Amino acid sequence: MTKTSSRLLVGAALAIVPLLGLAGVASADTQAVNYTCQGKAAGQTSNLTLQQNVDSTAPATVAPGGALTITLAPGVNTVPTAAGSFTVKSVKNMTLSVPVPANATVNSFSLSGGSGIGSATVAQVGNNIVTSVTGPINGGAQFQLPALTLNLTAGESGSITTTLAGTSLSDPGLKFTTTVSVFGFPIDAPTVCYPNPAPTLTTTTIG
Repeated sequence: MTKTSSRLLVGAALAIVPLLGLAGVASADTQAVNYTCQGKAAGQTSNLTLQQNVDSTAPATVAPGGALTITLAPGVNTVPTAAGSFTVKSVKNMTLSVPVPANATVNSFSLSGGSGIGSATVAQVGNNIVTSVTGPINGGAQFQLPALTLNLTAGESGSITTTLAGTSLSDPGLKFTTTVSVFGFPIDAPTVCYPNPAPTLTTTTIG
């Protein structure tokens, strides 16, 4: 596989990242998130940049010790059918991590909705809330990740900000695998991404 072909393959994998297009309300601005990504396949490594708009929902203010809810609701997306001359067979093993905001305590979190994704689970892993989707999601198929709802308790002062996880290629916040057909053989292209710079999606003032 040539370096150019590998880049095309990884580009197809990255084409699913619009799963981050989150439908929000007026309390939050739309943010353009720049992701630095790296994909590996067939002995080749490719680096590229992705830009994705993100909306989110959170209250503008909350009383000290009060309850607040943050919701991230992905929109409908379509898996690409081709990467250059290669056929995209499916996408699988997708994870999206959201850090627990500072100055807040997690009471609960849940998923709702979603379609065409296989099974979906959510769990707290360290200081992140991680949504995991098994797939496979076939090439050309539409899918929608479930909405993530975080129920939090505010601290006594300061502000509560939301962002997306990931600080480097060795600490990614978005991961997925795309399976493509190369000369009739299935090849997996693992891809990792992190927001660069990390966005401030919402800010809730405590007070």
